[in-house]
Amino acid sequence: MYGLIGKMRTTPGDRDKVVAILLGSMGAMPGCHSYVVATDPSEADAIWITEVWADAASHQASLGLAAVHAAIKQARPMIAGFGERFETTPVGGFGLAA
Repeated sequence: MYGLIGKMRTTPGDRDKVVAILLGSMGAMPGCHSYVVATDPSEADAIWITEVWADAASHQASLGLAAVHAAIKQARPMIAGFGERFETTPVGGFGLAA
């Protein structure tokens, strides 16, 4: 499996709008086992996105999906930048097949 954990910062006051865009774009993403969007309780404009994919190629392929392109286009004006980004190798857990 392939995992990503990343932090996104939005322009002031736009976090909830970007969260709605991210959650609204979630549909059929082949190879995606988990896609979690979370707000940061200590930073008003920060979002954490945690993803688990079958493999890195599945994640890369998702970037070509029309829904993903549309979400990026819609959210881009409200994205102030990105913070930490971690690649992981998930080995299992609640909700994930080993």
